[in-house]
Amino acid sequence: MIGIGASTGGPPVLQTILAALPRDIPVPLLVVQHIAQGFLSGMADWLNHTTGLQTHIASNGTHPLPGHVYLAPDDFHMGVGSDDAITLTQQAPENHLRPAVSFLFRSLADVYGPNALGVLLTGMGKDGADELKAMKDKGAITIAQDRKSSVVHGMPGVAIALGGATHVLPADKIAEMLITLVNRRNCITRSSDHGNP
Repeated sequence: MIGIGASTGGPPVLQTILAALPRDIPVPLLVVQHIAQGFLSGMADWLNHTTGLQTHIASNGTHPLPGHVYLAPDDFHMGVGSDDAITLTQQAPENHLRPAVSFLFRSLADVYGPNALGVLLTGMGKDGADELKAMKDKGAITIAQDRKSSVVHGMPGVAIALGGATHVLPADKIAEMLITLVNRRNCITRSSDHGNP
């Protein structure tokens, strides 16, 4: 499972990353993008038309599919449950935000541990920074966008300062790293499966 968090300047970076991923990438992508209410549907349509991946506004109880992108809906935190289904909640805002990247990343750390990938992109504030480190501490590979390619280097900058980023990359190199990491993980999984009766 790949979790991505973004705020100011996020949509074009998301589009750059998603457009560079193969349609058959064998994992789902859950995305929290801070955006003004009412604009999310248009963003989902835009991503659908400009990337090779099907993009949806997430629904509660959905089991996310590989190669699909799920956006946290307006005013709902998004996470995953132990049954691998998407959970939506209107619990209290975190970092003054709902949806919050922190909620998603904490959920991925708790449910998937080392089987998750976390990506924190451009944005002001610190939403998701502590939780990206929590993902890393549980064995997940984590990526923070670098300062030069960020519109605002708040969220990823705080994560880097906390030691929460396994990799610090420019926006146009993140997809390549995700593909490498997913392929490596699949090779390890296939090798271990092959040895089991």
